[in-house]
Amino acid sequence: MKKLEELVRPNIWSLSPYTSARDEYQGKDAKVFLDANENPYNDPVNRYPDPLQRELKQRISVIKGVPADSIFFGNGSDEAIDLMYRIFCRPGIDNAVAIEPTYGMYGVCADINDVEYRRVLMDENFQPDADKLLAAVDANTKLIFFCSPNNPSGNNIDRSVIDKVLDSFDGIVIVDEAYIDFAGVPSYLRQLESRPNLIVLQTFSKAWGMAGIRLGMAFAQPEIIGIMNKVKYPYNINMLTQQRAIEEVMQHDRVKNWVDSILKERTRLMDEFRKLNCTIKVYPSDANFFLARVKDATATYNYLVDCGIIVRNRSKIALCGNSLRVTIGTAPENNALLDALKKV
Repeated sequence: MKKLEELVRPNIWSLSPYTSARDEYQGKDAKVFLDANENPYNDPVNRYPDPLQRELKQRISVIKGVPADSIFFGNGSDEAIDLMYRIFCRPGIDNAVAIEPTYGMYGVCADINDVEYRRVLMDENFQPDADKLLAAVDANTKLIFFCSPNNPSGNNIDRSVIDKVLDSFDGIVIVDEAYIDFAGVPSYLRQLESRPNLIVLQTFSKAWGMAGIRLGMAFAQPEIIGIMNKVKYPYNINMLTQQRAIEEVMQHDRVKNWVDSILKERTRLMDEFRKLNCTIKVYPSDANFFLARVKDATATYNYLVDCGIIVRNRSKIALCGNSLRVTIGTAPENNALLDALKKV
């Protein structure tokens, strides 16, 4: 890996971050707060939230087995993705490489930040070739993105590919593990200490069932997390989100039960989907959704909309012609989907 100073944009490396009142205050016994121009009424939401989410990080540190100073919380994972471009990529000069197809926000954030985004097509089984990814790299490539399990294909990416890229690329490798709880494979969190160029993304939106509070996680070595904290907006995670996340983390044993139920339903729904007249192929899945190729995805999608059932038509995505992405719901929701499609 190149030195971090060589990878970070010069203006970001030398940036003096905004210092909030709550950053400066480190005491534990204060009772009177006259430092942040807050309204003294309407406690507790009249106060600014902890800008570094210290209590939540300590609790997640225990669950994930990662030091608190290696954890970043963002307004969804999208904030962390956007920060990768803002920190490492000079607009109009640097570029990023990613597997294709994959999560669309990697490309959107690249466009927003005026960064070239190089797509490397995977094979028909939605597996990438490490040599092709590395061949797309040049002297101005700062980031390589993997999503594993991948979206929209649902499959785990071959770990030997990710490992080869991590070993060979001297920039930053991001492994997005939004769906890791459903995957049945170890997280790349275990490799953080030995891989200084690795950033792992996870989320509270999927297995944790908290998409509505918009809370994403990034894990990396403390030096990278420190730069992310320097660039983020001061109070990026509001008080209500932090409080709700802490409440859920304190009863995190529920997550395993939810995951087990989703995995059981995933097997059943995929098996039944293969029997439908409209189905051509159901792709393997390691996520809480699966991709299915059907005879006419647009007609099937529109029919389901008329039935009040919403899936995702992914037909315009590379390698996904005539394909629907189906999220695993509750048993009654899944049955409603199957009953509707059996009538086609």
